[in-house]
Amino acid sequence: MQNLSIEDFLQDGFNLKEHLSNYLKLEPQELERELSSGLNNMSSIHPGAFNSENATHFYEDQVGTSHLFDLAAWHLGSSSYIADTLRLQKMFARGKVLDFGGGIGTHALAAAALDTVERVFFVDLNPINREFVLQRASQMGISDLISVHRDLDSIDSLQFDTLICLDVLEHLPNPSKQLLIFKDLLSSGSVALLNWYFFKGNNGEYPFHFDEKEIVEEFFITLQSNFMEIFHPLLITTRAYTLINK
Repeated sequence: MQNLSIEDFLQDGFNLKEHLSNYLKLEPQELERELSSGLNNMSSIHPGAFNSENATHFYEDQVGTSHLFDLAAWHLGSSSYIADTLRLQKMFARGKVLDFGGGIGTHALAAAALDTVERVFFVDLNPINREFVLQRASQMGISDLISVHRDLDSIDSLQFDTLICLDVLEHLPNPSKQLLIFKDLLSSGSVALLNWYFFKGNNGEYPFHFDEKEIVEEFFITLQSNFMEIFHPLLITTRAYTLINK
């Protein structure tokens, strides 16, 4: 099994560009062009009125490879921040890990390489993301430690010891409902690592985020009623939580 250290991520995102080139059969110059316009490409295919009816369709059927480039550009361009989320994951991840909305697989791959982790369950709507993560896991020699799923319904009934849900909740039309689903799936003593960005941007650059006042207020009421925050010393937006009364 390939060793996946924080330093490896900071150097090349766990060999991300090579993995993308191989998967999409792109020459380096073409790959760089796609990475440089990742967010703009995502925004350009946005369906306009973004709501609960079209959100699933957008991520599963419309974004295609644009989502790969958007996420890859973010992980490479914000590597210091992502590295801190990996440090946080290393502090808490154990047992059966659910990576919900795992994108290009950075956190799932890193978690699978930890001695404290038994298995990682990677969930993502985008079939291209899922296929890409399967290929990355194979190239890293950790395929037997990761299973890839479209949704939670495709996973046999389990209790997870660790939840990773990063840069996902703001994309959901009902993030409060998702928190309650997570609550039912988490074991006693489990830890959830969560962040969110309920903001469409100053100039609408994140049209695929939900930021309606009612949604955000209900989210925080649900979070504070069911989860207790665990202090950690890293100065990042990702927070650690344990369940209340479970």
